[in-house]
Amino acid sequence: MLFMIITRVLGGFVVFMLGMRAMELAMHRSVGHRLQDVLRRSTATPLHGLAVGTATTAVLQSSTAVTVIAIGLVNAGVLTFPRTLGIILGTNIGTCLTTELIGLNLGSLGWPLLQISLVLWLLTALFGEVGLGRFSRAGQKASRFLKPFRNGSVLTGGFALLLIGIGLMQSVAPAVQATTFFQGFISRAEDSVLWGLAAGVVLTAAVHSSAAVIGIVMGLAQSGAMPLDVGIAIVLGANVGTCITAVLAALGGTPSGRFVAWAHVLLNVGGAALFAPFAGELGTIAASLTSSPASQIAHAQTIFNVLCSVIALPICYLPRLRKLSAT
Repeated sequence: MLFMIITRVLGGFVVFMLGMRAMELAMHRSVGHRLQDVLRRSTATPLHGLAVGTATTAVLQSSTAVTVIAIGLVNAGVLTFPRTLGIILGTNIGTCLTTELIGLNLGSLGWPLLQISLVLWLLTALFGEVGLGRFSRAGQKASRFLKPFRNGSVLTGGFALLLIGIGLMQSVAPAVQATTFFQGFISRAEDSVLWGLAAGVVLTAAVHSSAAVIGIVMGLAQSGAMPLDVGIAIVLGANVGTCITAVLAALGGTPSGRFVAWAHVLLNVGGAALFAPFAGELGTIAASLTSSPASQIAHAQTIFNVLCSVIALPICYLPRLRKLSAT
């Protein structure tokens, strides 16, 4: 049983990450070359930065990617530290799109979407450079015309892989529930929210994907194996664990770049500490919105991230922070 659990979880995680990377690649090809200009021109105020951070993270499906880009722009002197504060707040909101989509229980659409994306990609290849010649004028024109469709096929295929991977990881829920270790963890986590927080931090720091960890939690909650309060505690911890990539990206950079990473850490750690005692209340609010346990987990994460960003937004306007624009 343990071998089956490990095999399915690892297999599902690999497929899930392939899907995430494919979606990220497709969106980078579509808007990536304009992203730096958008971040530079549209972050005059923290509120503008929050809107841009939310939108770009929702599009790229990766809060880590947007945060790392922001750190790189600060290190290069293109952006100042204060201009990234709103972006950081926005990334936490934008990242909720993935879990909200997972919460819609679209798993049955995974394989049909994958087949459609493959057919679309093959058609763009057939009528593009391959069919008309890579170096012919007609082939180059066709390639430019078909580029959005090709990127769309990769994006659709990535989302399909994401659904398939989540399905594989969630399929082990009954087997996981039957293990003594899991039962012991649940009993401890029900007594103290710190166990759930710690699990979320460690798992997310290890796999570098809060969406994957939260997806597994949603599957366990949907099957009845995990109480809602424990799942929400793990979600709060996952938001802390996702900071590790930003911290690593800032190592060896400029002081301003490190400020960006530590601001990201402060937001997520502070938010988790603030809302951990109210995991039950978050669950109650989420349960009032939907009867699906998986969607309740997704809604709880969205509510948590939106509230954290709204609470922190006025702090970004403090004169002391604004004076750091020259840093």
